[in-house]
Amino acid sequence: MSLVRMTIEARPAAAELKPAGVRSARYFKPMLGLILPVGLAVGWELIVRAGFSDGRLVPPPSRIYEEFAELARTGELVRHVTATLARVAIGFGLGTVAGTLFGAVAGYSAVVRRLIDPSLQGLRAVPSIAWIPLFILWLGIFETSKVALIAVGVFFPIYLGVMGAILAVDRKVVEVGRVFRLSGPAMVRRILLPAVLPTYVVSLRAGLGLGWMFVIAAEFMGASEGLGYLLIDGQQLGKPAEIVAAILAFAVLGKATDAILAMGTAPFLRWQDAFVPAEEA
Repeated sequence: MSLVRMTIEARPAAAELKPAGVRSARYFKPMLGLILPVGLAVGWELIVRAGFSDGRLVPPPSRIYEEFAELARTGELVRHVTATLARVAIGFGLGTVAGTLFGAVAGYSAVVRRLIDPSLQGLRAVPSIAWIPLFILWLGIFETSKVALIAVGVFFPIYLGVMGAILAVDRKVVEVGRVFRLSGPAMVRRILLPAVLPTYVVSLRAGLGLGWMFVIAAEFMGASEGLGYLLIDGQQLGKPAEIVAAILAFAVLGKATDAILAMGTAPFLRWQDAFVPAEEA
């Protein structure tokens, strides 16, 4: 029996030798992130109930829960969440495709990089709000302009991530590929793609985060549904609980989509021999 086979077969047995406490601790580690928000929520609820604050401008969790329950009962919550999710999904998809293509071409070709990168870097500094009047004039006030604004926010971090990752590929690794006379597609598939993939995943997560930020500005453009609309509605009607409920919905959806993206891309990064903190080893 080969040494490699013996090692592979020994892994399950070694895992079984781990103490039950160590194995069960893995299920509780994700719960550590809830300690801070839950602690703050419980603390504020107790402060309001004790009479130290009326909770009018900063409503306690119980009032926010009532607001969520009312929105869910009337069907408004599902309608607004669905509208926002659809806009972010489409804008993220378009921005990802454009950012990946432009970043890959600019990173691979010095001529293209010198041609387009200065202009794109200048446009990257333009605030998101500045695009709104132009997009309304070009695309109207309906969904197309909203999706375009989100795509712009997603585009730049992915473009920079892909281009920077290609430029940061170790030159010696590329030289090895040339020694083996790899063709252009083979060089991309076997050398550049594995080297770029970790940074690309990070840039995707950054782009998704900016997509959630830009959707708020997008839904300020005369939207009649969406979580951004709830923010404006709560401000105009003086309903702090509705505003906080919309903010919490943004936070939960943003974290959930980021976690889905991280889990979806994790299988492609299993080959990495990355550093593992001592408490997780």
